[in-house]
Amino acid sequence: MAATDRAPAKDPARAERRTKTEQMAKATDDATTNVGRIEDAVRRMAIAYEFLPGERINEGALARQLGASRTPVREALNRLLTDGLIQFRPGQGFFCRTLDAKEIFDLYELRLILETSAVRLACERASDEALAAVVADYSAHGAKAAGKSIEALVEDDERFHLAVAALSGNGELAKRLGKINERIRFARWIDMDDRLPYTRGEHEALVAALSRRDAEACVEVLSAHIGKRLDQIVSVVRRGISRLYVPDIPDIPTSGTDETGR
Repeated sequence: MAATDRAPAKDPARAERRTKTEQMAKATDDATTNVGRIEDAVRRMAIAYEFLPGERINEGALARQLGASRTPVREALNRLLTDGLIQFRPGQGFFCRTLDAKEIFDLYELRLILETSAVRLACERASDEALAAVVADYSAHGAKAAGKSIEALVEDDERFHLAVAALSGNGELAKRLGKINERIRFARWIDMDDRLPYTRGEHEALVAALSRRDAEACVEVLSAHIGKRLDQIVSVVRRGISRLYVPDIPDIPTSGTDETGR
């Protein structure tokens, strides 16, 4: 048998090293998955203000609640800190972010700047096929409101707007918009009660303008759809605080709207 045909000699030490490497890789994967699970859970809690505004987050109690050690909980909290969903005070620990009207107003304003920039780029850059796919997805999912909860309606709205932003071809812009959406999601749950009668019509107007690649019309629609005065945000924050602190205020209700969104 030629030398190149010979089976390699077994090396027990090499096999042992390979086994250890595989075990370490699996442990790393398991740890990464666990941190991701904890992060997702804490992220949902922070977005929904399950920690009250300004409340100190007890890492030990949170770890027990989630059935985890404090290490992945702290890692998850640090990631949420980076995203602006919680706050940190040196020597004191992690705290729930405040429900601040000026901050939310600033985030809405930044969202408007990003989305109008994105839609201008989308009108210039998007392929006909990509644009048609966004319109079709909206027609299949986002245009239907009947029987959906407020949370589901806001989720549909975010998905539609992110899809439009993705048409810009600028991945960083769309990523930044997604992070802003997380920080204003609670306010949008509250605001959707009032906005719902208008949302579908504004979306349809945006779809029509986008289909024509009419950037100026898209910007006009988005300005009406997203733009907020500070006093409007103050009203939303007051209602949100009432929902968080007054026990007899019901949870965000399931929408009883018809297919027209009214």
